[in-house]
Amino acid sequence: MTLDRTTPPAIHDAVEFDYVLPAINEEKLSNGIPFYWLNAGVQDVVEISWVFPAGIWYEEKQATSQAVAGLLKNGTSKRTSQQINEALEFYGASLKIGPGNDHSTVTLHTLTKHVPNLLPIVYEILTDAIFPQTELDIYKQNSLQRLMVSLRHCDFVANQRIDAALFGDTHPYGRFTKKETIEGLTREDLLAFYKKHFDLGGVRIFMAGKFGNDVLKNVDDVFGKIAVTVTNHDVKTYDIIQSAEKKQHITNDADGVQGAIRIGRLFPNRHHEDFAPMVVLNTLFGGYFGSRLMSNIREEKGYTYGIYSGLSSYTHRGEITIQTEVGRDVIEPAIKEIYHEMNVICNELADDEELLLVKNYLLGNLLGDLDGPFSILQRWRTLILNGMTIENFNRNIRIYKSITAQELQTLAQKYFDAKDYHEIVVI
Repeated sequence: MTLDRTTPPAIHDAVEFDYVLPAINEEKLSNGIPFYWLNAGVQDVVEISWVFPAGIWYEEKQATSQAVAGLLKNGTSKRTSQQINEALEFYGASLKIGPGNDHSTVTLHTLTKHVPNLLPIVYEILTDAIFPQTELDIYKQNSLQRLMVSLRHCDFVANQRIDAALFGDTHPYGRFTKKETIEGLTREDLLAFYKKHFDLGGVRIFMAGKFGNDVLKNVDDVFGKIAVTVTNHDVKTYDIIQSAEKKQHITNDADGVQGAIRIGRLFPNRHHEDFAPMVVLNTLFGGYFGSRLMSNIREEKGYTYGIYSGLSSYTHRGEITIQTEVGRDVIEPAIKEIYHEMNVICNELADDEELLLVKNYLLGNLLGDLDGPFSILQRWRTLILNGMTIENFNRNIRIYKSITAQELQTLAQKYFDAKDYHEIVVI
């Protein structure tokens, strides 16, 4: 058969494809620790994550979760910080500790062949970190210097203030680090948080990459043979106390030539039936480079280099936030256009071409995410940590493909009412 090179192949929209999230293996180690793994990929590399209930939500004293994460690999009773880093570098491995609002995650990336050598080091860090006073002193000094520099930037201050306005400055999702908070940290604070919230009885382990049964056995040999008591920490509840001032204009630098704009409102988390439809609506409104906010405020008006709206989901709540930085002289016109776009999306139906573009963008990104073991694992980790299943993933796909312009307009009328939004401007 002769190939006809004068006829181009058919072009298919992303909405036409099937989206299948490869299954993950769900097991328990010998001692009961939950273990999720996915054997996939063509390169001999592995990602292993240990996820702990050790985010900001669980802090007894403010800023401890961040400090524990920052100093977790800075010394054990057997190794100094330098020795730990040298051991990781010897094997060409990366060990990152990421604190968050709800969880703290320790993630190892390494060649598969080095897993047996590295697991004992990670185990030592997770069970025997000592937080040396000298390391804490350096951490506090560096953190204070970074904070002082960051506080000069209008975007940093605006990010702090919008969360405080939406949740309240005493709520875990709304409070922000201050100079006295860092200065007040003690080694005893860090040890207490570490012992309670980095206890292996509360960990969940996730692994993906190309590996054999020997690696599965390695994980169980190191983390599955010790006695643990699987714990469920009491989850505190916090009242949301929103700022009574819906609009706050703050002068952080009297000579500043740029202003940071943050406009936001609370939103349900990903368990709510409106979350997946809002992913589509938010993308259309301000969630990608071709969005309405970008087309108007960047491309047409030239007020900014970039403007985005983001949909954030936490364990206990969520939020929608619009963010941009513009010249001081166009702050008010930019804000006016943001609210104008809210009004338009509530009162005019999106046309078929625009909606198809948004769907193809969303699903095209998802198609890329399903191409590698680490991104597939991330999808599963999000589902599992939120108590969700494959059906939640499949439902989202169906919504992304089938949602109509009328349904988006109804959703916009529910969540894009300007009077429900808090507005922060920092110069």
